[in-house]
Amino acid sequence: MFRQRSIRSCSRRTRWGRYFLSFQYPVEIPGLSTTNFMKTAVNEIRKYRGEEELDAVSFLKKMKEKMALVEIDQTMLSRSLNEGFSGGEKKRNEIFQMAMLEPKLAILDETDSGLDIDAIRVVANGVNKLRSSENAVLCITHYQRLLDYIVPDFVHVLYNGRIVKSGTKELAYELEEKGYDFIKSVVA
Repeated sequence: MFRQRSIRSCSRRTRWGRYFLSFQYPVEIPGLSTTNFMKTAVNEIRKYRGEEELDAVSFLKKMKEKMALVEIDQTMLSRSLNEGFSGGEKKRNEIFQMAMLEPKLAILDETDSGLDIDAIRVVANGVNKLRSSENAVLCITHYQRLLDYIVPDFVHVLYNGRIVKSGTKELAYELEEKGYDFIKSVVA
């Protein structure tokens, strides 16, 4: 449920522009530049919402604004989508996509996976800059270190497909200290 509405009950088209899903291992798409991918995605969402498509000048202006937000280099955007990108570049590119699409709900699946400490900081800063009262961000992680940079409003622990414990950031510290066996003993 998100905003009193089941995400699963929404049609695929209804979900356009409302939800964003990042992947633990982003897919490479040879032959499709990141810029062309983003221009198509942004304009398809705008069309669905009944808005005019962005012309080239407006799109480039928006793109440069969002690039600065997530510290992404212009040369990355002319390359094929995620092709040959490092782990940090792929994750930064996903946060750039999130910034461009401006979803109401973003689900970030293990955004910290495979990132060094500098890349985690850059990606987290991008996520923090995009957080607002108008959207929600769900970060899925196995490690507390991401939460040093993205301070959560809530921490939920998922076990066997359901939330078994909820709390503040301190719950993540407790898990880091005691391990997941702690949760298993609480649930049993």
